[in-house]
Amino acid sequence: MTTPHHLSDLHAALRPGVIDLGLGHPDPALLPLDAMRRASAQAITRYGAHAMGYGYATGPGPLSDWLRHRIAQQEGRMPDADEIAITGGISHALDQLITLCTQPGDVAMVESPTYHLAVRILRDRPLRLVAVPPGADGPDVAALGALVSRLKQEGARPRLLYCVPTFNNPTGQCWSDAARREVIRLADREGLLVVEDDAYRELAYDEPAPPSLWSMAPAGSVARLGSFSKSLAPGMRVGWITADRSLIARFATCGLMDSGGGPNQFAAMAVAAYCQAGEFDPQVERFRAAYRARREALLDAIAAHLPAGCQARTPAGGFFVWLQLPGIPAQRLLPTAEAMGVSFVPGRRFFCDGQGGDDAIRLAFTLYPPPQLQQAIRRLAQAVQAHVRSNCG
Repeated sequence: MTTPHHLSDLHAALRPGVIDLGLGHPDPALLPLDAMRRASAQAITRYGAHAMGYGYATGPGPLSDWLRHRIAQQEGRMPDADEIAITGGISHALDQLITLCTQPGDVAMVESPTYHLAVRILRDRPLRLVAVPPGADGPDVAALGALVSRLKQEGARPRLLYCVPTFNNPTGQCWSDAARREVIRLADREGLLVVEDDAYRELAYDEPAPPSLWSMAPAGSVARLGSFSKSLAPGMRVGWITADRSLIARFATCGLMDSGGGPNQFAAMAVAAYCQAGEFDPQVERFRAAYRARREALLDAIAAHLPAGCQARTPAGGFFVWLQLPGIPAQRLLPTAEAMGVSFVPGRRFFCDGQGGDDAIRLAFTLYPPPQLQQAIRRLAQAVQAHVRSNCG
C-alpha cells in the first residue's frame, strides 16, 4: 500500500521545491511496513493481552533477551538481565538519566561538535553546559582532564560527559581505540558518568563498528543509549540502555515507571516479535546498501561541483556528511541556498558554546535517492558561487 503523499510529508515538513539535507530522516520507502504489520499481529497472537498492558518497568523480557544476545555477539560482552532496560528511544533515556543522576548546578560536559537536539534536552535542566574541545580522533582528552580538574578546583560539580563516539552526529567520525580507552580511564578516575549516544552503531558502511565505550568500561562508568530509530523505524520510539545494575534499578523504580509501567509496551513487543522472526538483520542490510550508495553519490557530487578547498569528511557510518566551506559563513549562506532549492544545518548549531562550525554544514544523505542528492549539491554549488560573487563585487 502506498502512503498518500500528504501523509508521508506531514512530519518531515518537506517544503515544495526544496531538497532539505538538514533532515536526519530515513527514506519512508525503505521502512519495513509489511514486516512490522506481521510482527504486530504476531505480538498479539503470541502474548495476548500482555502485549497491550502496562508491562514491566524495564521493558518486555523477549526484547531484552534478544538484545542481550545480540550485544554479546556484536560486542563481546553480554549485559546481565539487570544491566539493561528498554526505553522510549534515546531522547527518553537521556532525559531520565539527567533527572536521576544530576542536581541543579551540576556540570554536563558536551563533546564538540555534537548532536544539537541532545543539547536541547540538557538545556531543559538547570545544568551548566561546558564544551569539550575536539582532538584528532575524538575529544581532546588532555584538555578534558584539565577541564575536570579546573572545574573541581572552582568548586563546580562535573557530573557527566555526553558524547556520540561511534559515527558522530554531525561529523560521522569514530573515536579511535586509544581515545575510547583514555576517556574511560579518566571517567573512572574522576567519577564521571559517560553518557554514550550509540544511535548509529548498526549503520556501518565500510567495516564493523568499533566496540562501544560501555563494552570496554568498568561497571558504573558508562551508560550506553541504543535505539531502533535508525536501524528499524523512528516511529517505533523503542530503544534501550545498558548500564550498571544500580543505575538500571533507579530507572526501574523511578516515579515515571511506577506510574506508567514499561515505556511503549506494545511497540516493544512488536519489535521483539520482528527481531525473533529474523527480520532485523535483512532490514539493516537494506539500509546499509541504500545509504552507502547515497553517501557515495553525495560525496561524488561534492567533489565534482563544489570549489576546491571545500572538504567533506567521508563518514564510515551514520546519516551525515560534515562539509567545510572555508571562508563562507554557513548561516549567511543558508538563505541563498534555500532560495535555490536546497537546505542544510549550519555547523555552529552543533557547538553548545557557539564557538565553532561557522564555516561548516551538516548534510544528511538518507532521506533522498542519489539523483536528488546530486541535484541538491548542484544547487548548493550555485549558492556558493552566488555568495562569492556578492562578496567580491
